[in-house]
Amino acid sequence: MAKRLLTEFGMGTSLRRQDYTQAAVRALRDALWHNSINLAELFGVEKQAMLLTVEIGVQNPEAVDIAALEAVFPYGQPTFSVVKGGLDVPRGDGGKPTVIANAAISVALEGVA
Repeated sequence: MAKRLLTEFGMGTSLRRQDYTQAAVRALRDALWHNSINLAELFGVEKQAMLLTVEIGVQNPEAVDIAALEAVFPYGQPTFSVVKGGLDVPRGDGGKPTVIANAAISVALEGVA
């Protein structure tokens, strides 16, 4: 059974294009690039063995391209859940709203006590 060892959080935006995928990618990068935890090495396993549960919240989940999210991860085995969340912020000039995406990435390893 895999045991969750940590969860990282991130936020990303699409300021003018209302691009839910780009906001989600930025949220993932925010979560990933702000840590230097080397869990795989700590437990003596390959990085590819990491089980990554990825949750994305945006106002329009159907507009998120999962393949673009997969491309963010250099290793590990991600599974994705894109749900209604985040925030669409109306613009004063009448343009497309600013999109805010939230991300949570949980990392687990099999056989860790």
